[in-house]
Amino acid sequence: MAADVKPEAGTPARKKSSLPLVIAVLVLIAGAGGAWWFLKPKPAGDGKPAAQAAAARAAAIYYKFDPAFVVNFGSEGNSRYLQITLEAMSRDQGVIDAIKNNEPAIRNDLVLLYSAQQPEALLAPEGKEKLRQATLDAVRKTVVAEGARAEAVEAVYFTSFVIQ
Repeated sequence: MAADVKPEAGTPARKKSSLPLVIAVLVLIAGAGGAWWFLKPKPAGDGKPAAQAAAARAAAIYYKFDPAFVVNFGSEGNSRYLQITLEAMSRDQGVIDAIKNNEPAIRNDLVLLYSAQQPEALLAPEGKEKLRQATLDAVRKTVVAEGARAEAVEAVYFTSFVIQ
């Protein structure tokens, strides 16, 4: 049998230090966490939270103003007619309902806007685009008066544009 060796009275017992083992485990955990963070799948929608990304991806809803807008415009001796078929786009059904419910007010504002145009300005693409933006502003003005956000009406489109 082996004799048990006991340390002398003045010398401390040698214990194996566990500090390097603890440090190694912490480094491994930190490395695994960092790898997970950088390699995890990125959310769609430019890093927006999933709820915002889903809202941004909602389907477009269109509202067609029917009948088409027909106005006479131009100077007295040079009277012309403008016919525009218009659709508004939003991703919020409540906004489309607000447009539908307030169509008489919107149509009034747009008839006044269209009849004040000059035919020469509308022949160029820039003139049509300027009128489209003014149309969008007019529709948004009415929707905002009903409590919706102006940006909720995302666009308006001329689906037919005739000058005669």
